[in-house]
Amino acid sequence: MFFKQLKSVSIKKNIALILKQRLRDFKSSKVQSVGIIFDYEAFHDYDFFNDLLKDIGIRKNNTRFIAKIDAKKTHPNSWDSFYSLEDFDWLGKHKNKEIDEFVDQPFDVLISYYKTNTLELNLITALSKANFKIGLNNEDDRLHDFIIEVDPLKTAIFKTELIKYLTTLNRL
Repeated sequence: MFFKQLKSVSIKKNIALILKQRLRDFKSSKVQSVGIIFDYEAFHDYDFFNDLLKDIGIRKNNTRFIAKIDAKKTHPNSWDSFYSLEDFDWLGKHKNKEIDEFVDQPFDVLISYYKTNTLELNLITALSKANFKIGLNNEDDRLHDFIIEVDPLKTAIFKTELIKYLTTLNRL
């Protein structure tokens, strides 16, 4: 119990430090690469993500997914990368090479497709070197540059809103 609490406090401190140091230097170029982070247990509709990326004109080789799963034994084959709570030590530091590869990629847009306020999802979002971060969770508005307040299961609304706002921002 003590280590779980220490882990939570450490992750919260890491997130605060990362967000404090983040420079918001938006490039106004068209979106060419997209990273998507999501909670596999809450939402994992592969077809929705593929249709969304196709509709905004992103090729599959310019996208990358990472999902938080509950246990490594439920590792599905259809996604790029996974991590679980076991990939974080008791000080809240991640020890997963797939996380390092994902957060070091300079995506034009990162879509944080999760509603629950999960520290591990928030940490990966904060660590990402994406230029523009879009999220569904507004618990900590420092995490995202743009928040679309919609239930993750209402995919048609999210898709419409994302396309509308990216077009308005001249990113499509």
